Amino acid sequence: MADSVEFSITGLDSLLGKLDSVTDDVRRKGGRYALRKAAQIIVDKAKQNAQRIDDSETGRSIAENIAMRWNGRLFKRTGDLGFRIGVLTGSTRNLEPGNPDTGPGGATPHAMLVELGTEKARAQPYLRPAMDASMGAATDEFVRQYEKAIDRAIKRAVKKAAKGG
Repeated sequence: MADSVEFSITGLDSLLGKLDSVTDDVRRKGGRYALRKAAQIIVDKAKQNAQRIDDSETGRSIAENIAMRWNGRLFKRTGDLGFRIGVLTGSTRNLEPGNPDTGPGGATPHAMLVELGTEKARAQPYLRPAMDASMGAATDEFVRQYEKAIDRAIKRAVKKAAKGG
């Protein structure tokens, strides 16, 4: 049901050259850090979009429940780094009859109905437009943060080698 987005980045010769000089462990740590920073840009945009949709008269806030989580399953299966961005809908299993409003941070089981629409309500997307609008900035941030992480790792390695340890 969920779409995934994949893209390739070209023109990163300096970054790719640096990647050859560091270990896999350093690549993964720096990559995860950089990817988290890039994904945060998309999360922030999604929260802005959701705030325009949220009903201020209720305590339920889709924007407060938008979250980013490490995709450990993807990493274990393929070795690729990934974060998932979505809405924490909360447990709907224990909701009282009538689906009462539990206040800020409460369950938002309607989040995907708002995003995708129903036969009676038009779609008001907030996640997909956030990704589309932020992709360039997120890519730039990823490259910037990853290159900084690799530079720090190279400096640490040089310093360690100079000490003889």
